[in-house]
Amino acid sequence: MTKLRLGVIGAGSWALAAHLPALEAVSDEVEFVGVCRHGEEALGRVKERFGFQVASQDHRDVLAAGVDIAVVASPTADHYEHAMAALEAGAHVLCEKPFTLTATQAWSLVDTAERSGRHLLVSFGWNFSPMIARAREALGATGIGAVEHMAVTMSSQTRELLADTGAYPDASQDSAPEQATWTDPQKSGGGYAQAQLSHALALAFGLTGARARGAFALMSAPLGARVELHDAICLALDGGGICSVGGASSFLGADGNKHHLAVEAVGSDGQFTVDVFRERVSIFRPGQGQVDLPVTPGEGAYDGSRPARRLVDLVRGRTTDNPAPGELGARTVEALELAYRSASSGLFEALA
Repeated sequence: MTKLRLGVIGAGSWALAAHLPALEAVSDEVEFVGVCRHGEEALGRVKERFGFQVASQDHRDVLAAGVDIAVVASPTADHYEHAMAALEAGAHVLCEKPFTLTATQAWSLVDTAERSGRHLLVSFGWNFSPMIARAREALGATGIGAVEHMAVTMSSQTRELLADTGAYPDASQDSAPEQATWTDPQKSGGGYAQAQLSHALALAFGLTGARARGAFALMSAPLGARVELHDAICLALDGGGICSVGGASSFLGADGNKHHLAVEAVGSDGQFTVDVFRERVSIFRPGQGQVDLPVTPGEGAYDGSRPARRLVDLVRGRTTDNPAPGELGARTVEALELAYRSASSGLFEALA
């Protein structure tokens, strides 16, 4: 079996902690061809550690080597350029979240992937978990009708990172993340909403198919932070539904670094709760009662290796299930873009 030729654009701390080990575990199927990142010394370490053939600080050198699959884990502001270049080079692409800075960029990537017949995944790790897969399957079979109200809440240990007082807790020990990637709005697009609520929105929108058409948002940046640490967002959804989204940067070590993440929705025909922290999935429909889906202890934990493994499975044809496609990423970008516009203007902002 011919190996899939891998190119990595942005081999920073998270790529080293999650994506590359996941692909190394299937090295019988993946050939480590090219890698790109800033910093000659760090680049050399990554090349030696994973056995890449080409190492460059220019992503074009990686793509010129010829790749079948690409992981884009560069700063958010670079995602569009790098993912587009990889797609146009003929690669199937896994892009880190948040997907892009603007909805226009996101939908452009979606269109390009569709035209070229390439898989496009966004690294929303919870969407790939067995717990959420069972929830999607159950909701796909029964549904709750049109979403009328949804509540999305998340709290995770990013306070030290976003306030620029410490490193991200899940970062690779090889090198700390570049602080500007998270706290320079020109590179990150914002703070907690970009860094974490992108996950929460992808979970909620992936389960329901919801799409935001407008937003009113308040954001808070205590401690003199350059980006917001806390978010309170109200979304107007297509079809007339409404959604509240709350996000908070909690302290490193809180709850054993386990994320609080829950989605609750009430629809015209029922309601559901998905609580990642408490590892609970419950669906209620009038006349049928409540069903609590089985959840294995530990399934709520975040597993960053799943998106890269799924990319390989999709390209190999072992599955057709992509629980975090570019289209879902684009819907999350729309909501985030509306929220940041509203926080800036103080007004309700609507999708054009």
